Amino acid sequence: MMVGDGINKTIITGSRSVSDGWTTFKSATFAVVGAGFVGVNMTIRNTAGPSKHQAVALRNGADLSTFYSCSFEGYQDTLYAHSLRQFYRECDIYGTVDFIFGNAAAVFQNCNLYPRLPMSGQFNAITAQGRTDPNQNTGTSIHNCTIRAAGDLAASIGSASTYLGRPWKNYSRTVYMQNFMDSFIDAAGWREWDGDFALNTLYYAEFDNWGPGSNTTERVTWPGYHLINATDAANFTVSNFLLGNDWLPQTGVAYAGNLI
Repeated sequence: MMVGDGINKTIITGSRSVSDGWTTFKSATFAVVGAGFVGVNMTIRNTAGPSKHQAVALRNGADLSTFYSCSFEGYQDTLYAHSLRQFYRECDIYGTVDFIFGNAAAVFQNCNLYPRLPMSGQFNAITAQGRTDPNQNTGTSIHNCTIRAAGDLAASIGSASTYLGRPWKNYSRTVYMQNFMDSFIDAAGWREWDGDFALNTLYYAEFDNWGPGSNTTERVTWPGYHLINATDAANFTVSNFLLGNDWLPQTGVAYAGNLI
């Protein structure tokens, strides 16, 4: 367990980036691999900036790991949910391109997602989930979060499009349920990675979201995109997707096991 004094009080900072010769994996400011890790009340930051491309703040490959009341700050590839089971509660996540990515089984609950202003000519993609096989029980579940523009993007609304996600790998799986989406979310919702790559094999779903960016009438019509019901959405809750009732109580972190 690692406990700080609060967001913007305890700050772990670094500036490694792909542009400066690091791999995406090794660009991380903070990396976690120990099973059962709990991080509380701190900021983890990569200050490389948007022009340096991939620059990870947190890389998490720790099974049964939890972050509570933390802030993750970067631009492209801020939070690398690399692998295994992960839970994020009441965290702030800032970024531009693919800023929550990887192939963990991860639930983000009661978090604030803050897309920032990208470089000219870029667009924002909140997620880029990396499932490579349909039998993997991985995916990104975003539940009861708030999605608003960060200050720099809010001051430049209309200058860059923001999407809920795009498919990094063939069986990319991402579900948004019961979130507030502000008006800057592109009406299409989702963005291609490269032509028709993965559009038939991905699983992207939305359930019971609200706010001006949640309107699904102009969403993509890919075979892998779904508007789901409560029964299907329940597969991506903390209790079912992470089996959270088996391990989260001992962390002391609050969680909602089911839909709200």
